[in-house]
Amino acid sequence: MTVDLIERAKGALLGLACGDALGRPVEFRSSEQIATEHGRVTEMLGHGTHGQPAGTVTDDTDMMLCLARSLAEQQAFDGEDIADRFAEWYEDGPFDIGLMTADAISEYQSGTSWRDAGREVWQRRAEGSNAGNGSIMRCAPHAIAFAEGTDTLERVSKQSSAITHHDPRCQYGCVLLNQTIAGFLRGAESPLAAAIARIDSDGPDELVDTIRLIPDLIDEQQLENTGYVVHTLQTSLYDALTADSAEVAIVTSVNRGGDTDTLGAVTGALAGARFGATGLPDRWLETVEYREELALLGQALATGQISG
Repeated sequence: MTVDLIERAKGALLGLACGDALGRPVEFRSSEQIATEHGRVTEMLGHGTHGQPAGTVTDDTDMMLCLARSLAEQQAFDGEDIADRFAEWYEDGPFDIGLMTADAISEYQSGTSWRDAGREVWQRRAEGSNAGNGSIMRCAPHAIAFAEGTDTLERVSKQSSAITHHDPRCQYGCVLLNQTIAGFLRGAESPLAAAIARIDSDGPDELVDTIRLIPDLIDEQQLENTGYVVHTLQTSLYDALTADSAEVAIVTSVNRGGDTDTLGAVTGALAGARFGATGLPDRWLETVEYREELALLGQALATGQISG
């Protein structure tokens, strides 16, 4: 059965939210702890990490919604509008937010421009705490809005990442992820290979060389579950590309432990784009937050004439 563009677009946003919500209750637990407590997590659980009801999403989906709403309402990429939405969300006191994201938003609120806030924070950070996965977790709306414009998609992916995550591994990580998602939306035969080729000449070597191992040149046991952007991308891409269904992909990522909400979210965006919204389990969709809005935004971004 052919999965059309709109179903894939809806799938990317809904899949991201489902993976986020599935992983939220077991975030920071090891795979062994998850297995001891739950066996294998396949259902939306309540409580756990952050103590929220079943289906509750985290900053991954909240920030993705900031991007999607901005694109849909502005009909363009507007970095200042996105930064304003991040700041408004931050002022509401979210229960989950990354350290670099919080610092960059605070920098923006202090008067630094949206173009410079992320760089200012990044320059103060030591290696090891400067290239987290906080921009790849949210970037999927750009892949939908600019699926047919690869040059524009590359530019806005970098600019959007740099609002909070300026590191080249983060910026090019968003490019790589978005180009792969866009390839799925277009029905491309080998979207990851095309995405790698896109950044091969100027992307960070560590990122390119690590992703190039997927799927056949790496042992699954070597995949990492940390919040480092390169680890998250490699693991999520592996799970999304090797699974037989969106459900299997997301469940596999979440049960790896560690940064489970973001692993689930990134894998979910990829798997949702690959298999479409109809490939996501109804029982998840009936529980996850923002289901109707995410479906409407996916359709709006896929069919709108949005400028870069």
